[in-house]
Amino acid sequence: MENIKWFKEAKYGLMLHFGLYSVLGGVYKSKRSLNYAEWIQATLAIPNAEMERVARAFDPIYFDAQEWAKFAVECGMKYIVITSKHHDGFALFHSACDDYNCYDFSPFHRDIIGELSAACKKYGLKFGIYYSQDLDWHEEHGGGYNSDPSWSAGITWENSWDFPNKEKKNFDIVFRKKMLPQIEEIMTSYGEIALAWFDMPMTLTREQSEEIYHLVKKHQPNCLINSRLGNGQYDYVSLGDNEIPESMEAVGGEIDFNSIDGFKPSPYGFYESACTLNKSWGYNSWDHRWKSSETIYQNKKKLNALGINYLINIGPDHLGRFPLEAQEILRGVVALEENEGKDK
Repeated sequence: MENIKWFKEAKYGLMLHFGLYSVLGGVYKSKRSLNYAEWIQATLAIPNAEMERVARAFDPIYFDAQEWAKFAVECGMKYIVITSKHHDGFALFHSACDDYNCYDFSPFHRDIIGELSAACKKYGLKFGIYYSQDLDWHEEHGGGYNSDPSWSAGITWENSWDFPNKEKKNFDIVFRKKMLPQIEEIMTSYGEIALAWFDMPMTLTREQSEEIYHLVKKHQPNCLINSRLGNGQYDYVSLGDNEIPESMEAVGGEIDFNSIDGFKPSPYGFYESACTLNKSWGYNSWDHRWKSSETIYQNKKKLNALGINYLINIGPDHLGRFPLEAQEILRGVVALEENEGKDK
């Protein structure tokens, strides 16, 4: 199958966390987020009314899908995965079922997913979308409300500051009203979707995970689905965040994947590790703890030797620019690879 072949040969991809959190840049009312700036709404319990004000200011005037795709190609990447909707509920595409998106709710009034999909096609890149299919802080019935908040990057997994009454929450409402319709919109409106990168399966039932899986395959039969859809419904395994195992036996660290209900190894033997260049996934104005080009280069070699794809993340800033440090690091990796080739 061609979808299996390209993923196995790709080895290297670019992940992009872009959204309302990019505007805040890890700071809200003189307070810092934790390491994950894309979690700032939950970390600092920012009301939806405030995030909607941020949405009204979302105007990345320097966003250029062609430049993003061109940069990925120059760095040797074979595919791009972008956040079509993160946990804050704000979509980067023109959604007919929910107007909390960059086309309808912001002055930008452009479809970022559509433009990047077209740019990837032009530059020969496979295009994938990240979609938060469980957590949605903009919705009263967004998931996560049954989960222990003690290990969350926010005060809770769900939006408990705007919607404190857990007993009223019913995930199936938002699942039917927003999650399924938006996933179908993505799968039917933007040409080939090579990867569906889901995240944080906390509230989904097995039946709901199966419904998403079959919906994707109905419209995009060649689309590969990652393991974070949950409940054993996937084509390939996404390792833990920033996981660089020493061997395949070490994949998952101390977690015995086979002991988790519904888990199974990748049916195709395909694995991917999504990793950051600093500590945050979304743009963080105060996080200067950048990894070196040498570190990224060695991580890539180690993962690829194990047959694991390296999906490296950039968090574009509020204007739609890749941080200069991120550009320099990844261009430095190219230089190291070129030097290695000359030495052989």
